[in-house]
Amino acid sequence: MLFGYESDTEEVLGKSAEEAHSCECPEVCGGEATEHPNPKLTSVYVTKPENRLSSPPIPFMLRSIKQLYGDKLSTPEGEIGRVKDFYFDSRQWAVRYVVVDTSAGWLPGRLVLISPHAFGNFQQDADCLLLELTRKQIENAPSIESHRPVSRQYEEAYYRYYGWHRYWDGMELWGGAGTPMVSPPPGYHEMDPGENSGSPNGDDPHLRSTKSVAGYHVHTRDGSIGHVTDYMIDDLSWAVRNLIVETGHWYSGKEIVISPSHIERISYDESTVFVDVTRAAIHDAAEFHMPRARYRESRELSETTA
Repeated sequence: MLFGYESDTEEVLGKSAEEAHSCECPEVCGGEATEHPNPKLTSVYVTKPENRLSSPPIPFMLRSIKQLYGDKLSTPEGEIGRVKDFYFDSRQWAVRYVVVDTSAGWLPGRLVLISPHAFGNFQQDADCLLLELTRKQIENAPSIESHRPVSRQYEEAYYRYYGWHRYWDGMELWGGAGTPMVSPPPGYHEMDPGENSGSPNGDDPHLRSTKSVAGYHVHTRDGSIGHVTDYMIDDLSWAVRNLIVETGHWYSGKEIVISPSHIERISYDESTVFVDVTRAAIHDAAEFHMPRARYRESRELSETTA
């Protein structure tokens, strides 16, 4: 996992603090570089000059979506299933739902969606993610058909059931705040059903499966350069901070990161992500090395020796 800071920092992956401080890109690194105390971590975050006098940044860790697949989810009463997929919002680049596989026996044949609101503190360094919900709450929640897209009407019923602040009501990433909240903020008032409800037919075309988009081609201004292999999200806001892209053999097959700010659009018909950078920029980009979580290594070792 990589470490960073929220709100008033910028990320420079693949550079040391000294390199980030002295590199020739003042428009990106024009601030004080700070490296995490763990020397094995390669992520550097740079405090923006205009924010040096602001309140201290909030630390977060970057998590690999691919490394979260298969993790157990548990309520205070016990395990409910494993992480199967994630639905992300391609307008604001945030994970909106965790898709849970409950085929092990609890709620067989039913697709269960869990909002980040239910996790409270997602900064859990273990292979079992704890939910602040009961089994009964999850069982009685509005159900959804696995073969249909998530509709805004479904989301309205879902958020009304749990009493959470709707992420599409407000200017922040999560509506009234930059992070998912367990309870609505004081004075929160729901909009009327249907108001600002998305597409006319009720389906929200901006919610996409991370597994479906993985493998999409990445097309620069002057040609294709590789495909999406993973996503890095921060465990504070659940924002997608980077797409991990494996470049083609012309670029030594290295993995690089691309920020969603460089993504112009996603063509689902062409299975392609279009970005506003050049092939040369990709060629010169630093190679990304995925940190390997220790609990993953321990779990795989125990599974192979069982």
